[in-house]
Order: sequence, then structure tokens, then C-alpha cells
Amino acid sequence: MSAMSRIASLCLPLSLCLGACASSGGDYPSLAIRDAERAQGSFSTPERKTIDVPPVETDLTGPLDQTLVQLVAATEAAHADFLEIAPRARRLVAAAGSSEVGSTAWASAEVALSELDSARSLAAIPLGDIDTLYSAARVVAGDVAAIEAARARITAIIAEEDETLAQLRER
Repeated sequence: MSAMSRIASLCLPLSLCLGACASSGGDYPSLAIRDAERAQGSFSTPERKTIDVPPVETDLTGPLDQTLVQLVAATEAAHADFLEIAPRARRLVAAAGSSEVGSTAWASAEVALSELDSARSLAAIPLGDIDTLYSAARVVAGDVAAIEAARARITAIIAEEDETLAQLRER
């Protein structure tokens, strides 16, 4: 007798025995929906609540167009300082390229990078004011096109400075 026929001869009696275990006894609860499980009543949507949004206070005075010009001008002035400091920082970073950490050349390069970081921070300050103006205009559903244009100019300047700093830090 082959192995397959032996397995088949054992499986048949086992399957008949297992079939005897299944019964239709009445000891189990019904799975039908009970009265308590039926949906009753009606559902209505709750009354819509309005949110009182307080106005965003800005300490920037003057007409919006003048304020935006002033903020962009402040960023450009800080950027001019950044561009003035950048060549010296490039020279010091290049000189410190092969020096050890903690050496005089390395320390001078770190100080120059810190000066660049400070100039970059001054360029980023008006961005906070622009964001405040943007938020205040959006809260009252005002026109934000001029604010977005000024913000784009400021973020472009900051992105340029960030790229310069990243290149110098890689060295």
C-alpha cells in the first residue's frame, strides 16, 4: 500500500468522526437582530455653532502698501550687510579648510559664520511681520496678493543667504 493510500484511508474515518461533533443544538443564542438593537427615533443634525475669531492685532502702522515696502527694504538692507560680510567669511573658511578644530583659523572662520548668521537673522525678522500681516488679512478674508508678493521676495533673499551659509558650512 502506498503512502498516499494510507493517508487517504486514515482521513476518511477522521472526517466522519469530526462530522459527528457538529450538532444543531438549541443551546446557542440566536444571531438575529434584537429589539434593542433596532434603530429608533430620528436623527437630526445639531445646530451649527459659529466661532468668534478675534481680530489679529498687528503693531505695524500705516497703509499696507507702505508697510510692505518698508519690510522688503529692511530685508534688502540686512541682505546688503550679509553680502558685505560674506567675502571675508569665504576667505576665512577657505583658510580654515585644512586646519584642526579649535585652531585660530578654525575659530576665525566660526566667528565669521556667526556674523553671517546674525545678518541672516536680521533679514528674517521682517518675515515674521509679513506672516502676521498675512494671517490678519486671511482672518478677515482680505486680499493677500500684495502680501504674498512681498513675502516671496523676502523668502527668496533668505533662501539665497541660507544657500551661502550651507556652502560655507560644508567646507
